[in-house]
Formats: sequence, C-alpha cells, structure tokens
Amino acid sequence: MLRYLTAGESHGPSLTALLDGVPAGMPLTAAYIDRQLARRQGGYGRGGRMQIEQDRVQITSGVRGGLTMGNPITLTVVNKDWANWQQIMDSGTEAALDERVLTRPRPGHADLTGAFKYRHRDIRNVLERSSARETAARVAAGTVARRLLEELGIGIAGYVVQIGAVKAGPFAGIGETDAGELAKAAEGSAVYCPDPAASEAMQAEIDRAKAEGDSLGGIFVIAVWGLPPGLGSYAQRDRTLDGRLAGALMSIQAIKGVEVGAGFAAASTRGSALHDEIFYESGRGFYRVTNNAGGIEGGMSNGEPLLLRAAMKPIPTLYKPLASVDLIDKKPFAASVERSDTCAVPAACVVGEAVTAWTLAEALLEKLGGDNLDEIRLRLEQYRESVRSF
Repeated sequence: MLRYLTAGESHGPSLTALLDGVPAGMPLTAAYIDRQLARRQGGYGRGGRMQIEQDRVQITSGVRGGLTMGNPITLTVVNKDWANWQQIMDSGTEAALDERVLTRPRPGHADLTGAFKYRHRDIRNVLERSSARETAARVAAGTVARRLLEELGIGIAGYVVQIGAVKAGPFAGIGETDAGELAKAAEGSAVYCPDPAASEAMQAEIDRAKAEGDSLGGIFVIAVWGLPPGLGSYAQRDRTLDGRLAGALMSIQAIKGVEVGAGFAAASTRGSALHDEIFYESGRGFYRVTNNAGGIEGGMSNGEPLLLRAAMKPIPTLYKPLASVDLIDKKPFAASVERSDTCAVPAACVVGEAVTAWTLAEALLEKLGGDNLDEIRLRLEQYRESVRSF
C-alpha cells in the first residue's frame, strides 16, 4: 500500500515527508524533486517568504545510488526562516512563548476554528501547521509518485486558466498532444498560463490587487494522459477514482471547488450532447472521440485523458485586514497580518499536480501490485494488451 505523512511547522526547522510503499528499482534523485519544488515557489504574485526560502530536498532514507530500495523514503525540506524564529518556535521549555503571540483570528483562515478544536490561546500554534508552507512537503512526496507515473508512460501537466476575473482560452479538446503542448506553453508564463495575452492580463490584475492590499484566486487545470482504464472502482464509495481525486485536490489549502471533465457545465447540457460515444477499431480497441467525462466513468479511469479543474479562493491574509474579535478580551480589531502572497494560484497548480500524481500512483499500485518497477511495468503492459484485445 502506498501512503505518506507530512510533518513540520511553517517557521519550524524543516518540513518532512515519510513515504511508504514506493516500489524498488525506480530512478530518483534530489535534483528531480527540486525542480518541482522550484516550480511551487515560482509564479507571479508570490510574497516575501519565497525570497527567503530556496527549497531543496534532502533524501535521508529509502534511496541508494539513485534508485529506490523499496524501503520507507524520508524527504526533508529545511526552512531557512527558522533562523529568525528559533527562540519562539523551539521545542524545548526555553521557547519564548510570550513573544509574537497571536490572539486575533483572521477571517478565512483556520485560526478561530483551530483554536476552538485544540484549545489554543495563541493562534500561532494553528497557523504554523495550517499554513500552505506545508505543501512543500506534499510536492516533494507527490513528485516521487510523478516519477513512478513517468516511468510507466503516464504524463501529467498543470496550467492556470483563470486569475481573478481574467480568463484564458478556451482551449481545444484535451488529448495527449494538447495537454503536453499547453503545459509546454505554460512554462514560459510567469503565471503558468499557456495563453500569452491572458498571461499578461493576469499579471496586470495581480499588480492592481497588490496595490490595493487585496488578493486574488483563480482556476487551474490538471491533465493526465496515458492512464489505463480500470483504475478506481464502482464497488465501494471510497474507492471511486473521481472521489479520491476530488478529495486530494480539496485538501490543498484554499481550494473550494473541483470539476471532472465538463464538471458543472454538465448540469445544463442534455445527455445526448454530453455523454461520450464509444467506438471500436481493431488493434486499437475501444475508444471515444469526445471526452466530456474527463477520463472517468463510473468511478474508474476509462483510458481517455484525465481532465480536472480546481478553483482556489483568494488568500485570506490581506494587507487591508478584515474585522475580527480578539480571543482574549473579545474586543473588535482589524485581523492580524502575516507575510502573504497576493496570488498563489500558479503555486497551487503545482501542488495540484503533486496530489493528483500521488492519488493515481496509489490507484495504479492497487490495480497492478508489485514491489519492483520492472515487475510493475510488465504487469501494466500485460494489462494494456488484455484491454486492447478484449
């Protein structure tokens, strides 16, 4: 079984991910993971924290000579900002708990509810873990899954299609070539958008929001191609692939909505125009010429490209803070301001790729089994052939 946990606080010494169930014999280097960590730190609209950190992963177990061993893998990302917070965030009894105390919950954050749940009078205990800084560990873990998918001929790409009121596209149907080309075009964009005109307009929108002390949300797309049919299951509600993918994306901080394929537009489309007709060709097998289902039918991958969209709300930490009430004296205040981004949609897109990759790797290993990459690759080839000749 493939699984992972992350640990660490935003201003603690480091962030850590512990991975179990990664098959042996898979090529993996720190440099490969670092490329995705750098993408997460990028994107127009990021705040001051990204000027401090330069995320690099340390692989401290589970990999030898550039190959996974089948043992648990430990990934660590050091927080450079720890040097500025050591006295306050120290785990020992000498920690300066009376410094930088936060008692003013910020609307839209985990602050107030987290304080209720864990009975914290200092909200710092909440925000240190609920911070999106944690996603650096998730990107590190998800990149390991991404490596597995790539080794098995499965590609994944993400790109931004909306920031604030600025929308890109619309783009043509998402096939293997389409997704790869769109992702390549997005690489040259400061907001990871494949539409050059929209990319410039998005940056201008971010500049306006920043000047006004405000923040922006948006929408990103995750596309995956090369998936075999049959990942996930209709047999139990917690095994459906779309349910698991939606849960993975919704677990990212500030994500408030997920669509698969046509998504909400399906509600206003007649069935005769929505559902993807099925065709057959000798040597190719069953296929579809449209992909409104987004690659998933009945809770399972159907062999067509997977297409997901996720909506991110504006970051709730604002430089023109909203009204709140102090936890201790109950007096109204303007909510406290922490260092923040104006827009983190491009970064969230990278996190979305990571959690999608992990969820698909889980489903793939559940279907195929195997403890070594070569063994899994052989089983996948055999399964693909059985589907083509069904």
